[in-house]
Parts: sequence; structure tokens; C-alpha cells
Amino acid sequence: MKILLISLGCDKNLVDSEFMLGKLTEKGFEIVDDESEAEVIVINTCCFIHDAKEESIETILEMAQYKKTGALKALVVCGCLAQRYHDEIKEEIPEVDAIIGTTAYEDIVNAVMEAFSGHFSEKLKNIDYLPSQNAKRIYSTGTEYSYLKIAEGCDKHCTYCIIPKLRGSYRSVPMEDIIKQAEYLAECGVKELIIIAQETTIYGKDIYGENKLTGLLDRLCKVPGIKWIRLLYAYPEEITEELAYAIRDHEKICNYIDMPIQHCSDNILKRMGRRTSKAELLEKIAMLRRIVPDIALRTSLITGFPGESEKDHKELVEFIKNVRFDRLGVFKYSAEENTPAASFEDQIPEDVMDERFDELMSIQQEIAFEKARKRVDDVVEVMIEGEIPEEEVYIGRTRIDAPNIDGCVFLPMTERFMTGDICRARVTGARDYDLLAVPAL
Repeated sequence: MKILLISLGCDKNLVDSEFMLGKLTEKGFEIVDDESEAEVIVINTCCFIHDAKEESIETILEMAQYKKTGALKALVVCGCLAQRYHDEIKEEIPEVDAIIGTTAYEDIVNAVMEAFSGHFSEKLKNIDYLPSQNAKRIYSTGTEYSYLKIAEGCDKHCTYCIIPKLRGSYRSVPMEDIIKQAEYLAECGVKELIIIAQETTIYGKDIYGENKLTGLLDRLCKVPGIKWIRLLYAYPEEITEELAYAIRDHEKICNYIDMPIQHCSDNILKRMGRRTSKAELLEKIAMLRRIVPDIALRTSLITGFPGESEKDHKELVEFIKNVRFDRLGVFKYSAEENTPAASFEDQIPEDVMDERFDELMSIQQEIAFEKARKRVDDVVEVMIEGEIPEEEVYIGRTRIDAPNIDGCVFLPMTERFMTGDICRARVTGARDYDLLAVPAL
């Protein structure tokens, strides 16, 4: 049976998709990438914000057409949209043959078999169930990096976020299972582990009684074959000096941290249900830069949150100018049903949101471009990700560039490298967010 799996949304969703691929290949299913020849299409959906919801629905409807024009016999929808809107999907999209919730992806084989045999299949489990991470996984990111999900769910309940209702409460993956996954990935040729969860910094507190992230990092650094370890989704209130020293002292851990702050105005942070103040954010940033002077700080912001005044926005503008994050992303607020913020008064008009978004991104662009230009003549480590033969260049990343969200490095093909190789290179120029470099002698 030929199966196509489409994974939408975040990297955490991608890990679930890779475990599903592992289950399917264990049972002998053939994985294909051509929609027209797939007998089963599995779509792992996202509905975190409105745009993601629209993309998921459009993808479902688009794939459903292959029941008429291709070989498609069964259409399976799983993930966040399936968890949140399973009744609506059954009623309004009859082409769907199976629905799998966020914690039920272990049942993918049974769901596919039932759907293929003509029986509607619905697999929904308690959202606080934790699927096993000690299972076969077909990683899909290439040979040089892979995501390592260390926990599921979230306990924060920010007023704009639907995740706790879709993914359940915070559940840490047992450390032994994580280490086994890391060892397996390393055996497959993975060189970089990217640590992810809804929140990575409180890893272990629920099952060990205390935060165990630094202990986990210590053990991951001992996995043979792993060269880089990158930390994403570290909430600022839980970032400690102990974590900062671990980043500094372990050669394998990249001097890079993704720290989503969402805003800096105390007024907006309180309305968001965040657990930090502006003063605490500045203190945390200063601590990280004091202990790890060359650390690259990435953050994400929300503009246009209900009640965000012009004063709040200007405060955020000045904050960005003063802090000078190395990497920064901005999201326009999306009112999600069944979240407290959706019922708040003073919703911000779309045109105002657009203006604020453009201003924030323009400021950060100038900062990022200036920082890139200052790296000229630096000698950096570059992990090779591939090549562009027609331009005769390799494409890679430095230690302070996460895949798909940060910049790239372009090197001439004067020496022979393979994907996953790490080389030293001297930066010769900057092109927007990206760097130009040559292999260093």
C-alpha cells in the first residue's frame, strides 16, 4: 500500500509525523511523495492560529480531489485540527475516512487499515496521555539535524493560546527514552540535535520533582556522533544561571537560545497571562550575556494583542532597539476561539496590526543586517546542508543559525564537502540575513 504523509505546522508536529512514518514502515507500507500515486494520504494538521487552520483545511480539500483524479482510497486527518474539530470534520468533509487526535498517533496503522477497508476510523485518546518516544522513527529533515522532543503539552495557559486544550498538560518524556532516541538518531548520521517542547526549561519537573534540563543536556553531550545541540522554546522565567553555564561550558551546546517573550510591556504581559515582567526580562537577558558573552538570542513577539495601546507598541519598539536581539520573529495576534483573549475588549484593527508588524520587522531587519555585516572576517564553524550546483556553492549554517528560521552561509565549491560535514570558514561578506564565506585554511 502506497502512503503519502503531509506534515503541517510546527517542528513538534513533525516529530509526531516521523513516529507515524516509523509505525507505517514497520508494517511494510511504502512511503511515496507523489499525491497522484498515493493510495492513502495522511495529513498531520495544525490549527494554532487562523492561518495555520486555513492551510490545514485547504490541504485536506486539495488532497481529497485525488479520490477522483488519482489512486487515493483513504484520506486520514490527524493532529491539532483533528483533535479540536473532529466532529466538524466528520460532518463537513465527508471525504475524510479517519481522524486521529494529538495523542493517538500510535494508532496510525489500525486507522489506515480500517479506513482502507471502507470503515470510518476515529482514534481519540485522553489529551494527557503520553505516546511512547521509545519507538521507530523515520526522520525527515535530512542527514545533518533532527528535532528531539523532550516533553508534550503545556501548563502555562497563556490567554491567547489553545495548546493546553489540544495537547494537554505538561508531560516530560523519561530521560532514558530521550537518550535512546538521541543515540538512534546519531547512529543514523544526525550531527545536530534540536531540543524542543512547548517549553523546554521545566523539563523533568513533573516526573523527577525538579527541573532536569541541564542534567539531560549533560547526558546528550556524551552521545557519540552528535556535534551540535541547540535549545529552542526556553521560557525566560525558567532560564537559570545553571543553564547559562551549561551552554557556556559544553562545547557541543551552541551558544544560542530561543527565548519567546511575546512582549515587553507589563500591561500586555499581564493580559497575556505571561509570568515575567519587563524588568525580569532585561535581567535575564543581561545574565545570559554576562555568562555567555557571544550568545545569540532569538525571540518571538506578538503584535496587536487586544488592548495594546500605541504606548505599549512604542515601548516594544524601544525595547527591540535597546536589546538588539540576534534573531527575532513577529506574529500578528490571532483571536482563537475558546481562549480568554478572544473575548477581550479593544481588539486591534487589522490595518493597525499590519502597520505595527511592519515597523517591528523593519527595525529588526536593520539590526540583523548590521550584525551580519559585523561578522565579516570572523572564522566560524559551518555545517553543510547541501549544494546549489548551478551556482557552484554549498549552503550551510553556523552555530547561531537554526534551520529554516535563521540565516544561511554560502561557500564556493572549491573543496569537496558532504551534507553534514562541519568545516571552518572565513566570512567574506553579508547578503541580508545570510553570509558569504570561503573555507578557512
